[in-house]
Amino acid sequence: MPLHVTRHGRVAVLTLDDPEKRNALTPPLVADILTTMDEIDADSEVGAVVVTGAAPAFCSGADVSALKAMADGTEEPADVRDIYSGFLRILDSPLPTIAAVNGSAVGAGVNLALACDARIAGTSAMFDARFLRIGIHPGGGHTWLLDRAVGPQAAAAMNLFGVRVDGARAAEIGLAWECVADDQLVEHSIALATRAAEVPRELSIRTKATLRHTASLADHDPAMRFELEHQIWSFRQAFGPTASST
Repeated sequence: MPLHVTRHGRVAVLTLDDPEKRNALTPPLVADILTTMDEIDADSEVGAVVVTGAAPAFCSGADVSALKAMADGTEEPADVRDIYSGFLRILDSPLPTIAAVNGSAVGAGVNLALACDARIAGTSAMFDARFLRIGIHPGGGHTWLLDRAVGPQAAAAMNLFGVRVDGARAAEIGLAWECVADDQLVEHSIALATRAAEVPRELSIRTKATLRHTASLADHDPAMRFELEHQIWSFRQAFGPTASST
C-alpha cells in the first residue's frame, strides 16, 4: 500500500510510502488518499491529521508517467484533475491538518503541503515548485495557494525564477510555521496536532471554516457578524444546561 495510516490518540498520521517514486502522486496513491480521508473525516474519534512522507522525500509531485500519457493522447486531458484530487481532498477536509515536510516537496508535492492548514518543515525539507523548469504551467490552484501563503514576491521567486526554498527559509517567509530537526519532525507535528484534536471536534471544525471564510472578506464588520453566529453556538455548548461541568 502506498499510504500508511497510524493513530496517535485523536491524531491520524498519513504517511505517503512509495520511496521508489519518492512518494509521487500516482493513481493508486491518490485513490488511497481519497478513501482514507473519507474514513477519517467520518470518524468522530479523529480530531486532527498529519501528512508526511516516507524518507527521503515528502512528495515528488505528480507521477511523470501519468503526465506523459496525457501528453501523448493515451489519456484524456481532463484526467489531470484526477491527480489534483488527492491534495484537493486534504484541502477540503474540515479537520485541522498539518504537513510534516520531511524532504523534497516538488511541484504538486508543494500543493500537497499547501493544502494543509499548517506546515512544519524538517531541516532537510526543500520546497521546489519546478513547474516552469520542466516546461509546464503550474496547476491545481498552485499559484493561488502559494500567493496566499507567502505573498506575490515569494510566489514569483519560486515559480518564475525557480528559487528552491529550504526548511529554514520556508519558516522565515511563512511557507512553514517553523523548522525543526528531522528526527523530531513527526513527533513535534503530532504534538501540535494534538492541541487541535483535544478541542471539541465540532468547535475546531467550525473555527477552521470561519478562518477560511473571513480570510476572503474585505472588512472587519462582516467578519465579526459571521463569527457571532458560531460564537453564540459555542456559548451554548460551553455554558448551556447540557455543558460538561469540567
